[in-house]
Amino acid sequence: MVAKRWMGGVVGGVVVAGVLAGCSTPPAPRAAPGPTSGPQVRPTQQGTEARPNPNSPTPEPTPDGKCPEGGVRLVETGGDAAMGLRVEGFQLVNCGTEPYVLEGYPEVSLRDSRNDPLEVTVEHGAEGITTGVPNIDAAPERVTLAPGQAASWSVVWRNLVTDATVTATTVPVLEIAPRPGAPRLWMRLARPFDLGNTGKLGIGPWTAVTR
Repeated sequence: MVAKRWMGGVVGGVVVAGVLAGCSTPPAPRAAPGPTSGPQVRPTQQGTEARPNPNSPTPEPTPDGKCPEGGVRLVETGGDAAMGLRVEGFQLVNCGTEPYVLEGYPEVSLRDSRNDPLEVTVEHGAEGITTGVPNIDAAPERVTLAPGQAASWSVVWRNLVTDATVTATTVPVLEIAPRPGAPRLWMRLARPFDLGNTGKLGIGPWTAVTR
């Protein structure tokens, strides 16, 4: 399910307080499987688009190197991982011939390996997940991309398993609509979102990329 909220810029850095263990103290939630150290992965130049479910009305992705229908391309730029907190960045590149206007947040759908929708709450900003990520919590602005220009946005989540009876969620496929009515873009993620069983993802607004 998609909620009301959705980031810009790759951010990182969290301080996690330790928890003393004792016989009368319940164990702290464990991090779900996945990387738990600081930034390790270099940004990728181009994500690999996933093939949509044949029952979906979404058009087939265009071959690599060609500009998708709609005139924009989604690019995965990498992120940070520290003690269960994850931040991942993306860019939308105007590969068309006309200016492309963005406002607010992308419309996001998260899918499993068969491209079926996942029940994950997507919210605007990082509230309820973490603090101190100003790009994700920034106020949305209107962004106009000339041909060749890009806008960035980011996602944040916690990789925690707090209930062994709830299956952990991994998101291998991302689908977005950059703006209302625009053709949707699909991407098979180089670094899948490992949400544990938190069931929540925060996103930031579109932000112009300055060079």
